[in-house]
Amino acid sequence: MDKFDKEILAILAEDGRCSVSDIAREVNLSRSAVTSRMKKLEEDGVILGYHVKIAPPESSINAYIALYFDTSRAEHSCDKYGSKVGEIPEVKWAHAISGETDMMVYIEAPSMKRLNEIRDELQALPHLKHLITHTVLTEFFNRRF
Repeated sequence: MDKFDKEILAILAEDGRCSVSDIAREVNLSRSAVTSRMKKLEEDGVILGYHVKIAPPESSINAYIALYFDTSRAEHSCDKYGSKVGEIPEVKWAHAISGETDMMVYIEAPSMKRLNEIRDELQALPHLKHLITHTVLTEFFNRRF
């Protein structure tokens, strides 16, 4: 990946709807060069898609939930729980992480009632020692999408 690819990615990260013509003008390449570079970045798995940033409804409850499993034995690894957690539509992402916490999930729930139902679903996972919910009070910025 060279400086042109990095510039193209930076522009697309800021505005996924930016036209190829505008990108070409910004990076001083032809439209066809930008198009072929974008296609290569897609084929190489660098660009995974083009997304719209949708703000969650103001009434939604956003929370991070830290999951602590009994992982003293290999068969209790977080890997087996990732797909189960992914079945819950309000879970927007889940990561196995280092440190005391085994898995961190981010949830956008329509209500506190639904957040509690999700907590109950997660609490039922086998070998879960405990979970801690951290409700988001203020989001200062989000560069994820």
